[in-house]
Amino acid sequence: MPYYESVFIARQEISAQQAEALAENFAGVISEGGGNVTRTESWGLKSLAYRIKKNRKAHYTMLNIDGPAEAVHEMERQMRLHEDVLRYMTIRVDELDDEPSIQAQSGSSREDRDDDDQGYKARSKSEESSTSEKSSDEAEDKNEAADEEKETEE
Repeated sequence: MPYYESVFIARQEISAQQAEALAENFAGVISEGGGNVTRTESWGLKSLAYRIKKNRKAHYTMLNIDGPAEAVHEMERQMRLHEDVLRYMTIRVDELDDEPSIQAQSGSSREDRDDDDQGYKARSKSEESSTSEKSSDEAEDKNEAADEEKETEE
């Protein structure tokens, strides 16, 4: 039987347990169709890149499927009809990976990171004073240049 990877995102208003129940429901559809779900990964509640149906966050879940195409089509049909599923994507793969996906390995979203880890560094006192001195020196130079221009015009 062919292998598939299916990812769906569910509304943020539902709980994590309800999102897992959705995954179990879709796994049941696959098993009724003669296939089986080899692995289910919950990636958690993550921010969306853009709003989808007035939602800014969603629960992400991935299913590894070993089953016939008819079972996958039925699962996708039920995903389209379910009001809690915002989007889904199913692709056919040559083989299923036993390792956790990259999303599951990272385990952190933007909200979980500290501000210090985002590449920003605090300036030291000496850097701040030298920067302010440079800006004040530049301002004085501009004022002197403007004064010289006025004198040459007169």
